[in-house]
Formats: sequence, structure tokens, C-alpha cells
Amino acid sequence: MPKDWVGNAKSTFTTLGASSHSEGERETNDYYATDPNTINALLAVEEFDINIWEPACGEGHLSKRLIELGKTVISTDLIDRGYGIPNSDFINSPCAAGGADIITNPPYKYAQEFVERSIELTKNKVAMFLKLTFLEGQKRKKMFAKYPPQTVYVFSQRQKCAINGDFENTGSSAAAYAWFVWVRGYSGPTQIKWI
Repeated sequence: MPKDWVGNAKSTFTTLGASSHSEGERETNDYYATDPNTINALLAVEEFDINIWEPACGEGHLSKRLIELGKTVISTDLIDRGYGIPNSDFINSPCAAGGADIITNPPYKYAQEFVERSIELTKNKVAMFLKLTFLEGQKRKKMFAKYPPQTVYVFSQRQKCAINGDFENTGSSAAAYAWFVWVRGYSGPTQIKWI
């Protein structure tokens, strides 16, 4: 039986994870929880201060794993999901967490704002779990010129982000993810590594 190669208008993009095309709507507040195991991979290749701020903590998936690994974590979020300090507007509030390192999976539509705000607030390091496509874009090109990541750690296996934190009913991902790591004041070339 011959294969049907026609598909529909978004089939190529959906398969490649090259755009935001999907069968369903995106979660209202852009809440896609990160598998806590991604922290294991990050901490295996990068050292961070004992004090960590997780400003998009959701239900605490990353925060709880960081605590298990011996970190002191301040967990905040704009939305109250039953974990951390709710109603905390990371981008617009004057709050600061004493210069702690910042590790998070930000809402993707505000990822650039989270990166820029994090670099302003930290005294040392920022790590953002982002789609690999974050490397694209004219607006981000300017940001990368001003704030080049020191290292981008690309996952060699697809990582799962759970809609509304529901890992049980979330299938595999078509998107490629990476940890983007910035060091305050760094101005050299960005290294790409695989984890």
C-alpha cells in the first residue's frame, strides 16, 4: 500500500517541532512543567551557587529536585499552583533574591524577558530550559550580541514538558530542548555541548 505523503498544512511543522503548531491549544498561562531529571543533567556539567531562585516554579518540579540535590531554593511564580510564593511578577517587580543563581523553565512567550531580567538580577549564573529554536530570531540576535550565553547544552534525547504539570498524560515531545547558561559579564563565544 503506498504511503500518503500529502498530510495537511501543518504536518511538517508539527513533526519537526519547528513551530508552535499543535493539535490542541497551548495552555492558558504557558505552563509546561519540566521533568526534574533535566536538573540532574544540568548539575552534572555546571556548578551553581548553593542559593537558587526558581522564578517560574509552577508546582515545584525543578525546585524540589534542586532541594534534594542540596540547594537552597527560593520558589516564586505569577500563578498560584500550590507551591512557592504566588503572585510574584518576575519581569516587572522590583524584587530580588539576593543575587542568587537563577534556574528555570520560563513561559516561552516571555523567555527573552526572563533572560534579560535574570541577567540584571543575578550576581553569577542563569540557566534557562528552552526550546532549541530560541537561538533563532532577529530580536533575540540583538540580545545574544549583548548577552551571549556561555554554553548551550543540547539534549541528545527529547525531553518531556508536561501540559499543566500532568506528566502521566503527556506524550513524547517533538521539540528539541537545551539548557542555556549565562554567566554575568561573560562576553566570549558561545559553546554548544551535548548532554
